[in-house]
Amino acid sequence: MMRAARSLMIFALPLFAAGCQLLAPATSLPTAGLSRMQGELSSVDGKLMFQPCQEQRRFIVSDAGNTSVLQQAASLSGPSGKLFADLRGRFSSGTANGGDGQLSLQQYYRLERGTASCNDPDFKFQTVVASGHGPDWSLRAGGNGMVLERENQPALAVPYLEEQLGDGRFSLSTEANSQRIELWVAPQSCVDSNSGGVRHLSAELRVNGQVQRGCGYFGGARND
Repeated sequence: MMRAARSLMIFALPLFAAGCQLLAPATSLPTAGLSRMQGELSSVDGKLMFQPCQEQRRFIVSDAGNTSVLQQAASLSGPSGKLFADLRGRFSSGTANGGDGQLSLQQYYRLERGTASCNDPDFKFQTVVASGHGPDWSLRAGGNGMVLERENQPALAVPYLEEQLGDGRFSLSTEANSQRIELWVAPQSCVDSNSGGVRHLSAELRVNGQVQRGCGYFGGARND
């Protein structure tokens, strides 16, 4: 594995709207005592409910971290009113008010229409996932390297170096097949321009200096 990290001086990242809409900066929160789960988010009798993937339990959500998840969920929900959500918070048991417990929400990583992402077998192996449009591209990084897929281009699997930039910003970089590939990431909420899904990271892909922008999130192998 060629993934490594080192400190660098902070560079100004020109992560402005193009292929994604940036929202308020995301904040980095301590994770002690908090759990990350994926599941279905829905509105039931005026309450926001969260049901973890492959479970029957339902938790009543309180937005303790002021994440604006209520507004984001309302803008995303389709005819079914159900969303996939990737959340971190404090879960407590106890049946009351129609739920099996409470979720004191501190952070969300993803909100998207449908619940197909509950069945992603690769999620737990990934550290960072990013994508964008115009043309379409996606990048998935994990402990064994990263895979870059671009429209009308063969997939490229390569090792990479991670560089921490401070303030929650970092970059992944590699040189392969005479190409310089970089992914610059900042902790700022971002809306996918095609699906409307919300991610907690903004991302910028640079290939030989050509820039494409998009959104990203941490995979299950990263505990930030």
